[in-house]
Amino acid sequence: MTHCDAALPLLYSGPPANHVEIDIVRDLDGLVRVFALRALIYMGEQRCPFDEEFDGNDLAASTHLIARIDGEPVGTLRLRWFADFVKIERVAVKSEHRGGAVVRSLFGEAVRLASRRGYKRAIGHIQARLAPFWLRLGFAPRPGRERFYFSDHEYIEVEGRMDPHPEALSADTTPLVLLRPEGRWDAPGPLDRSSARPATNPC
Repeated sequence: MTHCDAALPLLYSGPPANHVEIDIVRDLDGLVRVFALRALIYMGEQRCPFDEEFDGNDLAASTHLIARIDGEPVGTLRLRWFADFVKIERVAVKSEHRGGAVVRSLFGEAVRLASRRGYKRAIGHIQARLAPFWLRLGFAPRPGRERFYFSDHEYIEVEGRMDPHPEALSADTTPLVLLRPEGRWDAPGPLDRSSARPATNPC
């Protein structure tokens, strides 16, 4: 971590609220739920055009989180992975569940996931009107960066840091751990179970 990164505020990484379940989207069904939430909130409430909301980045180096209450999808968040930072974006929560618990639960899980992947820094592009809330989660405005505009809203750039995870993944992590499903690195996965079989296909 550089001196500049060390000076950044520490991002919120608390656990989900007791009534909120957070999952990594792993299949088409989960992705459809994410897209439905974003269409409802961004296209429905904010009148965002389809091509601006679904921007070509949903299947490219992205991870989606979904929040559920009593099994019902109520919020989502997208992470995009860059070389030395993660970008937290496309946060959307149904209107009746706004107020903090759902978005804090999504945000905390996103920060923990990024830290386990070895990331130490996150950035966000946030609507200027929502800045006070995001600053309470540990983001700080990026110095020297001007406000900018897209999809009919004013945005600011923010950033924050994550504590290094004591078991962060790296090139030296055991191979079978790296093969496990995203976010489930502490539990044996399908390929762990297959490793008990002898190699019968040497070619």
